[in-house]
Amino acid sequence: MQPLFSRGPSATFRMVVLLIASIALMTADHRWHSLELARSALSSVIYPLQYTIDLPIRLYYWSEEVFSSQEALLEKNREFEARHLENRVQLQKLDIIEKENARLRKLLSATPKITERLLIAEIINVDVDPFRQLILLNKGSNNEVYQGQPIIDAQGIMGQVIHVGPLSSTAMLITDASHALPVQIDRTGLRANAFGTGKISQLDLRHLTHNVDIRVGDTLITSGLGGVFPPNYPVARITKVERPAGEPFAHVEAEPLAQLDKTREVLLVWRNNPEKKSKQNTSEPDKKSTDNKKLKTTTGDDKKAPVQSDSDE
Repeated sequence: MQPLFSRGPSATFRMVVLLIASIALMTADHRWHSLELARSALSSVIYPLQYTIDLPIRLYYWSEEVFSSQEALLEKNREFEARHLENRVQLQKLDIIEKENARLRKLLSATPKITERLLIAEIINVDVDPFRQLILLNKGSNNEVYQGQPIIDAQGIMGQVIHVGPLSSTAMLITDASHALPVQIDRTGLRANAFGTGKISQLDLRHLTHNVDIRVGDTLITSGLGGVFPPNYPVARITKVERPAGEPFAHVEAEPLAQLDKTREVLLVWRNNPEKKSKQNTSEPDKKSTDNKKLKTTTGDDKKAPVQSDSDE
């Protein structure tokens, strides 16, 4: 007699199979990034849900702006006017300094500095995992966002993009435990690496010897090494320096300058390397040398031949 219900594999066997498959997928994604396309497609599907969840917060801020009292609005307006006046004065000073730097670079025949392109993005979600420091942005590959792109706020470096979807992207903050950032001390120029600790208000500077010149209050800026973060952006301020006896390295802690847990808008940064201009500059001497070769003429004897060239013969 055949049983009415056929018995399948046991629950333990199915759990082992699923566990092996999960480990295999995580390994393949970590080593070869083979699931990036699937993650991008899923982010496009989940984005409307994330936007809907964030809608009450948007409505709260909208209602706060709409129902603000006239006195509060006038006070804000006066504050903004005063800040605008200060910013105009600062811009005038910066414009003078920029023109002076341009003249000095022209005199020194220096290459122009790398310029940045910026795009404002909004944080629509924060990862609830206590061991990760991840945020979700409302800009994706449709806005030319790319993996590894740095993000900043008004105070300094916030992190970099690690996953990109068509409509949204995921960014890792500099305080994430798996993040490291090449920095240098603004006062001395000393290079170091700032590692995330998993705490939103703490970075660690590791592998610094006891005799290193570093003090509480020193400002850390990006060094530009590695080609990910643009140079000379503020990162953090040193808050603790300890030199424990018997240990080879000092214990140095820093606090990020960016408002990692308060900012709602961030800036995405593109680094534009002026290669075309440099190629044009390098092509001009070649053209000049070609014209000089054409000017070389000989009339009879080589000793009496007139030669027109910039090079010494």
